[in-house]
Amino acid sequence: MAKLLYQGHASCRIENKAGKILYLDPFAGEGYTKTANLVLITHEHYDHNDITLVPMDERTIIIRHDQALINGHYFSFDYFGYHIQAVPAYNKNHNRNECVGFLIQTDGVTIYFSGDTSKIPEMEEIGKVGIDCALMPIDGEFNMGPAEASECAEIVHARHFIPIHSHVGLLFDMKQAMKVTYPGAMLVRPGNLVELKTASEEKAK
Repeated sequence: MAKLLYQGHASCRIENKAGKILYLDPFAGEGYTKTANLVLITHEHYDHNDITLVPMDERTIIIRHDQALINGHYFSFDYFGYHIQAVPAYNKNHNRNECVGFLIQTDGVTIYFSGDTSKIPEMEEIGKVGIDCALMPIDGEFNMGPAEASECAEIVHARHFIPIHSHVGLLFDMKQAMKVTYPGAMLVRPGNLVELKTASEEKAK
């Protein structure tokens, strides 16, 4: 099964069962030890796009927002056992034409990496694909706070919700994360590794 390493702030690393490595919004924490097959950048704010941290080779593919969103069209990509669909992400601090989120499917699970956003109408449609794990910001300063993010987790019908981007300038803010009320919330600290199980795999255990 796929495994997700939460590195801190909004940075994550996913490894699927084929051993293919995907980094999301590199900037914070540790764990930049495996060569990337894929790097996804939701937008070009400095705290989401430090690709200098990521080990790469000539085959590494980087997908930035301006490749994923062109003239209002959100593109999809298939690489290394990952199906990636760009989706809307925006609020008063993030221009909808310069930001995206990603739906990532691998090993039978669907991950919603929302990018920097607040509650948006498009989440109703995003949730229809069946979200196993949603990662959404809760800082309440540049994005939605814990209460709004909990509401968004409900809107997308996420089986699990991992709050990220919890405090500007910190890897993680447990006090802020504790304000999340969604029943399926998982409070994951930087450096923790999470197994991304399908619903049937969780029931079997």
